[in-house]
Amino acid sequence: MKYMLLVYGAEESWTEQERAACMSESRDLCHELAEQGKFVASSPLHPVATATSVRVRDGQRLVTAGPFAETTEQLGGYYIIDVDNLDEAIKFASRIPPAKKGTVEVRPVFELEGLPATAVRD
Repeated sequence: MKYMLLVYGAEESWTEQERAACMSESRDLCHELAEQGKFVASSPLHPVATATSVRVRDGQRLVTAGPFAETTEQLGGYYIIDVDNLDEAIKFASRIPPAKKGTVEVRPVFELEGLPATAVRD
């Protein structure tokens, strides 16, 4: 079953050295999952200041610079993994470095039939 792990944290809580170590450790975890055939995708996100929010109300598109809501923790990245069950997803989520400072939300992916195949782009 596929799970999306949403990584939340306060962007300012990391020093550059901590962020570099986090990226390295996260990359190693991705390779470990790939060797087990359980890796689907993962990526950090650019800072929340680069976000653009889009809403459609009464047929009108509203575009706002910035995130949808002001929060103490921001969505900083994600993993999509393909594991046997929720317990295995939770076990992996607890190994993700940002879990030490923030929150990792674990959610099952709803598999929707009829979507196009995933394309890999550079």
